[in-house]
Amino acid sequence: MKKIFLILIPLIVSVQLSTAQEKLNENKKLASTAKIWGFLKYYHPHVGSGKFNWDDELIQVIPKVEQATTKEELSLVYIEWLNHLGKVKTIKNKKQEDTSKLFTKNFDLSWLENKQLFTPELSDKLKFIENNRLKKNNHYAGKNMLGTLKIKNEPEYINFDYPNENYRLLSLFKYWNIIEYFFPYKYQTDQKWDDVLVEMIPKFKYAKDTIDYHLAMLEVVTKIDDSHGYFVSKHLSQYFKVKFIPVATKIINNKAIITRFYNDSLARINDLRIGDVITKINGENIETVLSSIYKYIPASNIGVKNRNSQHLLYRGKTDEIKLTIERDGSIIEKDVKKYSPQEFGKIYNLILPKWKIIDNNIGYVNMGILNKNDVSSMMDSLMSCKAIIFDIRNYPNGTMYKISRYLNNSKKSFAKFIKPDFSYLGKYKWTGDYYCGNKNKNNYKGKIILLVNETTQSHAEFTCMSLQTAENVTIIGSQTSGADGNINPFEFIGGFKTNMTGLGVFYPDKRETQRIGIVPDITIHPTIEGIRQGKDEVLEKAIEFINK
Repeated sequence: MKKIFLILIPLIVSVQLSTAQEKLNENKKLASTAKIWGFLKYYHPHVGSGKFNWDDELIQVIPKVEQATTKEELSLVYIEWLNHLGKVKTIKNKKQEDTSKLFTKNFDLSWLENKQLFTPELSDKLKFIENNRLKKNNHYAGKNMLGTLKIKNEPEYINFDYPNENYRLLSLFKYWNIIEYFFPYKYQTDQKWDDVLVEMIPKFKYAKDTIDYHLAMLEVVTKIDDSHGYFVSKHLSQYFKVKFIPVATKIINNKAIITRFYNDSLARINDLRIGDVITKINGENIETVLSSIYKYIPASNIGVKNRNSQHLLYRGKTDEIKLTIERDGSIIEKDVKKYSPQEFGKIYNLILPKWKIIDNNIGYVNMGILNKNDVSSMMDSLMSCKAIIFDIRNYPNGTMYKISRYLNNSKKSFAKFIKPDFSYLGKYKWTGDYYCGNKNKNNYKGKIILLVNETTQSHAEFTCMSLQTAENVTIIGSQTSGADGNINPFEFIGGFKTNMTGLGVFYPDKRETQRIGIVPDITIHPTIEGIRQGKDEVLEKAIEFINK
């Protein structure tokens, strides 16, 4: 028994030494650097007050991080970095935090105590900084007029279309930390935001050329799953959008249906018709092509990805593209010419009435062209209608509050927001309720219908929320964009512009709207046959519902 015990001792020691000396994962080391760099930027009193060239500090520390091979060596790199930043004073007489108004689903600093990468000494130092953090006047992050993020004092980088490896990492780390601390819907992303960082580090680090790097920036923007997400650069414009087929298409059941022409003459020359069903592009099924481009289409839900897929589906610099088309029960293969936008000429939209009376005394309002000054005349002319259809498959012009005064008989709450807590970044605060309508005994008493689809986005969704407060409201259509709230612009290094939703928008009972959108009471989607016949099936369903 004694012999067995003696044999086990060196074996256990050997395993322990092997584990202790196991080489750290390179991506996880860099991910921890990104997190510490961002944490110090927004929490450390000396860093957050702008005493250091913080971008340069990251560039200097990356080689040291890459050389560390054990947890102890890595932690020592970080500890020396912290010591270099100066002593953090203990805050005395700390106020008790009022948690009743906090929204904390985004908040998670548990990584400060990562036992796989950090020694207890390092974790204690990071926790001390959290507890004695900078609580106001951050040099890099201020409030805009809405109380959301305003980026400040970021260095300009000129001619950084394809910077070196460490500056590409800097670009990623800046973006990742802005989302980490200031994106109100981070908790809703399909992929955990920590996992996104680990996945994207090699794509930025080893980007082989300018296009590879810009595709990586677009891909990480797509990973926030936000229809307000946006990234554009001249390099991607050249890569994706040089020439187009002369028609617009809509995705239905993984097929692309031609819905309108960009240029009638060019569509005729290529023998393309409204209602043609494109099933393949260059021999590949539409579904296959879509799945390959989804990672480059920022969107809150699949409806918006399909809505925005138009130009990526037919991308490329070639002058022709091979389409397989279903038409009248036959399969046709044709080479279709592609054109620059200038060759389409001006695209004319039909001049439509802002409102009208249709089918058996039903009012119809096009919210995309109705202006604030039109509201009184519109409501006066439609007050005697048995129903009013408000078509919000567009972008309204700030008319919601005026219209609500005609629809409601009293003041109604319709939304509440979350905004960043600038004293404890990563946490958010609930606002009070927002209201529409007022006391009005002569309010409209008929049925109210709201028409929505994937084009109903942002202010359009906010408009729906306010009009929903009236009595006898029915929403008809399909899932909306799921991107309520304001647009927060900021940049990758080099001045490459991007956006996110900056304001968290919820119903008064705290139901979510982001990614979900405005949920229809009656769901109906356009059909291929309906498009061929020139029908507006959503509007027809609304009329049928009213007349029942």
